[in-house]
Amino acid sequence: MSRFNRNASQGGQNLQKMIQDAFKGSGSSSGGSSGGGSGKGAGSILAGGGSIIALGLAGVAFSQSIFNVDGGHRAVMYSRISGVKQTVYNEGTHLMLPWFETPVVYDVRAKPRNIASLTGTKDLQMVDITLRVLSRPNVAALPEIFKTLGADYDERVLPSIANEVLKSVVAQFNASQLITQREKVSRLVREQLVKRAAFFNLILDDVSLTHVAFSPEFTAAVEAKQIAQQEAQRATFIVDRATQEKQSIIVKAQGEAKSAELIGEAIKNKPGFLDLRRIEAATQIANTIANSKNRVYVDSNALMLNVNGMVGGEKK
Repeated sequence: MSRFNRNASQGGQNLQKMIQDAFKGSGSSSGGSSGGGSGKGAGSILAGGGSIIALGLAGVAFSQSIFNVDGGHRAVMYSRISGVKQTVYNEGTHLMLPWFETPVVYDVRAKPRNIASLTGTKDLQMVDITLRVLSRPNVAALPEIFKTLGADYDERVLPSIANEVLKSVVAQFNASQLITQREKVSRLVREQLVKRAAFFNLILDDVSLTHVAFSPEFTAAVEAKQIAQQEAQRATFIVDRATQEKQSIIVKAQGEAKSAELIGEAIKNKPGFLDLRRIEAATQIANTIANSKNRVYVDSNALMLNVNGMVGGEKK
């Protein structure tokens, strides 16, 4: 850079000297002291103007000889003489030869991209899948990317390889498996897509399935199947409940029959059993009336306890 400035200043001095010599020659040919004085004044003015022009040309040449690479970017250099250079320029300010060299700047930060694909499953169902890809170029291979793909490398590569990988992977699964085995499907898509992208010097930081939609006919069929399964389960539940109720009634009837049999035997073998039951009923009725807020007057007959009859029976 200092040599370029030194050469520019030397060129300006040579230009100034040539202009001064030209005006000195014209002044000497006209003769006289007044002519010589005016020639010297005009020569000094032109000399100052030449210096300003030389400095301006030097500034323009310097501004055309540098370029900047912003943060998150890299640059490759195209030369009109040798073609694309293999050097990758990092962030900062760099020198170049004006007109002979042209820098091409790439954004090397990861960029998201959504890719939609309509593909068929193993059971011939059409599925609309949306794939989200987070991609960036391989910095070391930027010269090769510029020579083979250009600046719009992602537009040229990602849609085609993503559609191809999605179709090849989805064709291995049924429509229902895409839902139940979604993690496996996503992993296979990621592995194959990363391999294909590496062939084009692209790095994929993340690959994920963000949307899976089936055709309206298939969705309606799945809903009808679910409804039929729910109705079948409900019918099974109703049958099981009826069976349980039947079994409960049978057990209850058997219990009541056994209870009646035992009561009959107790009445037959033990006559005092009825009196015991009568006393228990009277006790229950008395407790209910005692806990009531109303005053009730009852006799022994209302309490189902015929004390007089019992006493009379005992006297007899």
